Amino acid sequence: MNKNYLLVLLGITFLFSCENNPTIEGLWIVKSVTVGEEEMTPNGRWMRFNSDFTQESGNGWFQHSTGEWSLEPDNHELTVINENGLDDLNEPFKVKMSNNEMIWERMEEGLIVIVKLERIIQLPTTSGDKLLGLWKLDESVGTDNYFSTSMGTNDYLFFRWDKRFVIGTENGKVHGVYNVHGHKPEVELIPYGEQFERDFWIIDFDENTLKLKLLNTDSIVSRNFIRIHQFPQN
Repeated sequence: MNKNYLLVLLGITFLFSCENNPTIEGLWIVKSVTVGEEEMTPNGRWMRFNSDFTQESGNGWFQHSTGEWSLEPDNHELTVINENGLDDLNEPFKVKMSNNEMIWERMEEGLIVIVKLERIIQLPTTSGDKLLGLWKLDESVGTDNYFSTSMGTNDYLFFRWDKRFVIGTENGKVHGVYNVHGHKPEVELIPYGEQFERDFWIIDFDENTLKLKLLNTDSIVSRNFIRIHQFPQN
């Protein structure tokens, strides 16, 4: 009887320890990256470690890397290999981990690199993800290259999934490509042709409202948009 009781107790202890042993498997978001004294945290960067030692990573809704991973149990050194990326010539990261948090540390070019991650259950969204779709001009302050300053216009801005944009105004359409900054809420608009120059805007969101504020100008230039689902008729 005592022997059976001991076996049951050992089994429960083993199961409890397994359940509380932190694992790298799962989906993680990068909360901060510091290189020396400089912060270089990417927007919406995530990594997923699978039980078959494969891994994927990306930013927001965009997955851009895939490969394999290994974590040495003795020295807690993490090696990540991306099949479509560059060779990592630095030493493996030293990993400290709890159930929902993880810290990576290593030296790169004489500077200490610290990466802090948190466990998540779904992919994060970036500023670029939130931009996608059709927006109608609602309010204008200041003068820019594209939009009217008059109230009640049907000017619109359409951000496509393929990194192209379309601006529609009473004067016609402007086509181009856009780039979203990987570390800051900024978007660069690059129109086709020589009629307009590229410009940079700060991005801000409030539910279904988009606010763009022009950078590199001495005056205040901002444009507020509301999300719509049909193109307005000019």
